[in-house]
Amino acid sequence: MVIQANMAPKSIVAVWEETAVVFKKYKIPLTEQSLRTLVESDALSSLLEELNSVVGSTNLTCVEGG
Repeated sequence: MVIQANMAPKSIVAVWEETAVVFKKYKIPLTEQSLRTLVESDALSSLLEELNSVVGSTNLTCVEGG
């Protein structure tokens, strides 16, 4: 996945503008704080899946470390 928990919503939207609707949907502010800090851990996985789906990235399209 391209979008990860250590990334900030503000930075994510700067690169992938189409993700703004997902942040708005979940009322996540576009700040410099990481997603890991802003989102409850039980909801983080599903949020990351949705954000990556919006930008066309999945576990199949990216490999760890590469």
